[in-house]
Amino acid sequence: MSVEHRWLEKYPELGSNPISTEPYISPDWYEKEREKIFRKVWLCVGRANELPKAGDYKVKRIEAAGTSVILIRGKDGEVRAFHNVCAHRGNTVVTEHGQETYGKSRAAVITCRFHGWVYGADGALRSVPSEQRFYSCFDKGHNGLTPVHLSLWEGFMFINVAETPETTLGEFLGDYAEHFRGYPFDSLDYGFTYRTELECNWKVAHDAFAEAYHVDTIHAGSFPNVFSTGLQNVKLMGPHRTCAVCLTLDAKPTPVAGIANRMAGASLVSQRGESMLPKTINPDHRSDFAFELSVIFPNTLLHVSEGIWFTHQFWPLAHNRTLWEGRYYVKAPTTNAERWAIEHAMTLQRNAWLEDTATMEDTQRAMQSRAKTLQHLQDDEILIRHGAVVVDQYVNA
Repeated sequence: MSVEHRWLEKYPELGSNPISTEPYISPDWYEKEREKIFRKVWLCVGRANELPKAGDYKVKRIEAAGTSVILIRGKDGEVRAFHNVCAHRGNTVVTEHGQETYGKSRAAVITCRFHGWVYGADGALRSVPSEQRFYSCFDKGHNGLTPVHLSLWEGFMFINVAETPETTLGEFLGDYAEHFRGYPFDSLDYGFTYRTELECNWKVAHDAFAEAYHVDTIHAGSFPNVFSTGLQNVKLMGPHRTCAVCLTLDAKPTPVAGIANRMAGASLVSQRGESMLPKTINPDHRSDFAFELSVIFPNTLLHVSEGIWFTHQFWPLAHNRTLWEGRYYVKAPTTNAERWAIEHAMTLQRNAWLEDTATMEDTQRAMQSRAKTLQHLQDDEILIRHGAVVVDQYVNA
């Protein structure tokens, strides 16, 4: 296998031709993605531990699926999902505040503020003010909240807004689920969130994290000469994909970063152990392994390493607007020194993400000029090529 074209030789079915920019800039293509992808496949909408007690709820607005969804934990401990639509006159039951809204209900009920209809955490309609004034065709038992399919994997909540999903979550994740099974996500629960809206297509944002080719240029300030550009252990698993990103072992961190790494190990810019990693991750025990970079189709990037895991999610708002949500998790600090070291790592990570942001919006503006209609990908941009092929397959299915 040649070093220059190793991924093409391993996955020749993806081809080597340039890929079109049209799916990144076309409103018509975006509408097809909404219908054929976001309204049909399983979507990751958070962690079950976000709702620790009965009556805790979260509302997630998903523009690309044309709905918002209530996720609520019942008194029986189960988390269920429902469309955020009242059966009376179609108002939202829970008033939304942005793309995510959290709340608590000691009685494990939610009430529509418009006319006071009350729903239980099981979705049943419990109370209707002036119920006697409705006509005989009204049946309270048949006017509960409309359920949304929900399933869990490793503590992640997935929903599917299709009336009848084409697959179970297990079938959808396939080999991907086994690849990450057993990683201790719940034990690393000290988190930071980064959220912003970008003037770019969701795939433009997504692709910016699907290769390490840009690190030496875009991240020369945050991560100078830290990561080698070549991806390792690339695995394509149906619509999903994963690979290893590796360190440049002789790179030296700044003095402050070096101190922070020794105190908490909360930064990816350091050599890491592998006691937490499933055997499928870094199977050849590379000493330069930094982290596993993976994609859960369509819009969730999951990264794991020793003592760190984080996600990026790119939620389409329009054909040229995207909500970017980044979440970074480590073990909670036990000393002030560890907390300082973690805060340093988070600041460094935030700076790197801000460096990425500028390229995304510039890319969208340039693509929209149609001065260039093709993207020429090199071999280590295999994840971008795979993503383009999978999206095309869904849209044209």
